[in-house]
Amino acid sequence: MRMIPLFLVTVAVFGVLIIGSIQNKSSRTDAAREFKARFARKHVKSVDHAKLPALQRTFASGREVTEACIGCHTERHKEVMASSHWNWSRQDYIPGRGVRTIGKRNVLNNFCIGVSDNQEGCSRCHAGYGMDSANFDFNDPKNVDCLVCHDNTDSYAKGLAGMPDPKLDLKTIAQKVGRPQKSGCGACHFSGGGGNNVKHGDLEQGLLTATREVDVHMASDGADLDCVACHTAENHRIRGRMYSVSSLNRERATCEQCHGGAPHQSDVVNRHTAKVACQTCHIPRYAKVNETKMAWDWSTAGKLRNGEPIEDKDAAGNPVYASIKGSFVWARNVKPEYVFFNGTADHYLLGDQVPAARPVQVNVLHGSYDDPDSKITPVKVHRGKQIYDPVNNILVQPKLYSRAKGDGGFWKDFNWKTAAEEGMKASGLPYSGRYEFVATEMYWPVNHMVSPKEKSVDCVECHTPNDSRMAGLKGFYMPGRDRSGFIDGLGAMAVFGALAASLAHAVIRLLAFGRRKAEA
Repeated sequence: MRMIPLFLVTVAVFGVLIIGSIQNKSSRTDAAREFKARFARKHVKSVDHAKLPALQRTFASGREVTEACIGCHTERHKEVMASSHWNWSRQDYIPGRGVRTIGKRNVLNNFCIGVSDNQEGCSRCHAGYGMDSANFDFNDPKNVDCLVCHDNTDSYAKGLAGMPDPKLDLKTIAQKVGRPQKSGCGACHFSGGGGNNVKHGDLEQGLLTATREVDVHMASDGADLDCVACHTAENHRIRGRMYSVSSLNRERATCEQCHGGAPHQSDVVNRHTAKVACQTCHIPRYAKVNETKMAWDWSTAGKLRNGEPIEDKDAAGNPVYASIKGSFVWARNVKPEYVFFNGTADHYLLGDQVPAARPVQVNVLHGSYDDPDSKITPVKVHRGKQIYDPVNNILVQPKLYSRAKGDGGFWKDFNWKTAAEEGMKASGLPYSGRYEFVATEMYWPVNHMVSPKEKSVDCVECHTPNDSRMAGLKGFYMPGRDRSGFIDGLGAMAVFGALAASLAHAVIRLLAFGRRKAEA
């Protein structure tokens, strides 16, 4: 009599678990359908700018276009002028340092090093007009460049000091402005560091014509998303901070903001997201179309041939040596390296003392296995060798760009001593007169070039003792990758214990059966 209720309870429990599992899978399927439907609806312009009276004229300069823009969009320029795209810096809290000003204006990297005293060349990617020195007027609304983000003709181009190419038809461009497109965002973000795909490795021109194999989000045969689908904006504050210049884990663009925290049908896979970033499994390779720069050695720069600068290229057309920049190493279809990352970072700011550890970490991504906010994250590590003042123990910001010889710019004079003197003077920093070159590393989290789910990382690529993707991460036990005598012993005891219990049970049943038979 007792067995019947127990049987019914067992069936009921399993029934609830099965129904709950089906409902969870059903809700996830519904969420996936809603997600796809939401992004299948393409943006439709609400205004035809070609019909606006203010744009029925010939514009002699970009500033004239801006005046026309803010004649209707009366307060928008104030939003732009409060953004990082305009200021190239912000007040931010840096763990261990307190509130500091941080951004392109004072952060050094191991590519073209920094913008100080190189504004005329770097400002090709500034959202403004006329930045040719440190004296740029950040308070003049007419200096705001509306077209650099809102051009929908794919023809807009900026030159020195951020000024538009004089050959452009600004009237036509102004009449066809609209929501930012990936080609407009990519004009700067694909080309940082001096060329296509140089810096990030996962952001490049190949995304403009990507297939699903390259990126499921941007592919024309995939979701066909523009950048602003994920990098949403409110009052020109765009979600998604660059890890090269941002210290706090806020206003990031994340996978979870669209896909939620449990997007998989399998609960086992969903549990991985507590310690593993989505990108770790879904971006097995980056630089899938064009090569990315993996190493840059400035110490070899300055070699001339017959008194003239030279440039040598590899078979793919990438420069492997340039007199103005030194030696490079490129790679394509790269497997990421991995770090524990909690979203916060530290950066080398102009004038910081260089730590004794080598190579110098130009940016430090914080995180550890024991940190509950940290996840295993894929990164591109760019390894450099850059100029350094061994007496003052600081990295040097050299003057690189000059219009003419004799102005101290390395790209014209090929003299590190004068380039260092002029650059440090402009930065307001001491310079001893001596320079060396020091090895540096810079970390770039990989967020784009998401592969189709069937091409994601297999379990065995990580949970293996042979060439595991996680081989570089230490301080924790990973099943399949690591050996632990204690854990292996417990496992063996559990297996043999279960076998012994089964055998003992079988023997007891046989003995009992034999006794009952004898009694009968």
